[in-house]
Amino acid sequence: MADPCCALCGATDTLGPFSPAGAPAGLPAEARSLPCCGACRAQLDGGVALDADHWRCLQSSAWSAEPAVQVVAWRILGRLDAAWASELRAQLWLEPEVAAWAEAEAAEAPDPAARVLDANGAQLQDGDSVVIIKDLDVRGAGFVAKRGTVVKGIRLGDDPTHVEGKVNGTAIFLKTAFLRRS
Repeated sequence: MADPCCALCGATDTLGPFSPAGAPAGLPAEARSLPCCGACRAQLDGGVALDADHWRCLQSSAWSAEPAVQVVAWRILGRLDAAWASELRAQLWLEPEVAAWAEAEAAEAPDPAARVLDANGAQLQDGDSVVIIKDLDVRGAGFVAKRGTVVKGIRLGDDPTHVEGKVNGTAIFLKTAFLRRS
């Protein structure tokens, strides 16, 4: 008998069950979950930003006969910003009840692109403190925000690629790609 492994990437470490939300009532309990490793689960739960290279494993596991695996693959492929992921998702065919399951959670889930992430992929919240990781020329203010400057009490706005904070007593918008959560 083969060792148990993650139904998505094939890893054998830190395995545990993962149940995609919104399973139809008529589906047997064993078809509602899948064995999942810690690396996949961290990305599925939203604790870690999606890593497109890690999810290349879906090129084989997306063809699984297990409904829970099909649902997770379909959802993840839709969240990845990569041409290969879009092409693979377009090729997938799901049974009507499995497709409804996959689409139901996708309609309820918040847009993952709306999450505000720092340069390392850590999620930022209102009031967080961040560190500038690159010298930034502040247009219109006539100064340079130096690398290593701590910006306390940031505010999030409508654009997930920018936050507002005070540097040298001046309120400015900062690109999240040049910030690290402290």
